[in-house]
Amino acid sequence: MISLRNIEKSYPVGPQRSYVLRQINLDIKEGEFVTIMGPSGAGKSTMLSILGMFDGDYTGEYFFNGEPVHGLKPKARQELGKANVGFVFQQYHLLDDLTVAENLDIPLSYRNVKKGERQGRVAEVLDRFQMVAKKDLFPRQLSGGQQQLVAVARAIIAKPKVILADEPTGNLHSEQAKEIMELFRTLNQQGTTIVQVTHSDLNATYGNRIVKLHDGWVVS
Repeated sequence: MISLRNIEKSYPVGPQRSYVLRQINLDIKEGEFVTIMGPSGAGKSTMLSILGMFDGDYTGEYFFNGEPVHGLKPKARQELGKANVGFVFQQYHLLDDLTVAENLDIPLSYRNVKKGERQGRVAEVLDRFQMVAKKDLFPRQLSGGQQQLVAVARAIIAKPKVILADEPTGNLHSEQAKEIMELFRTLNQQGTTIVQVTHSDLNATYGNRIVKLHDGWVVS
């Protein structure tokens, strides 16, 4: 499903270049649950940004279901990402001027889902995450943990082929964290491909493969 070939990401620093990712070769099969681990600064979030098709400023080749992502123009790349990928950001990235329900509706609007079906799916997810009473609140009215739950709900609502999660339980207490990881496990068992970045050894046990990064290199 996902194939990275000799991916490199760097920034100019004076006359030199500072590399964030070096010669990344990685294949992720449909239905896998992959965990990316490594110390701070290893390039984990940068790799997720490339996988999520937010970042096109790299060298090398990225194929998604055979589509050469590296050869797409920015708009086409972003459309491919929106249609196939759900993203759980470390910092939530909820839209401050939209309510919880409106934030959940956004990914469905990208996929041209009819209004009636969108309303039904939003209601279903609100109920699943026990957030019906908070549907008309704005992100600033929620705790950090509640915002993260909304971010996870938004990532899964459109039933994407791939979920990318950057420290998905970092702001949750242990019971909420377990609930989210169990949800990811269920989605994976139902066929959703999941790639998570985490420092948590416990979260890593939910996946079936660990990729370790160090200074931008895959070391194992």
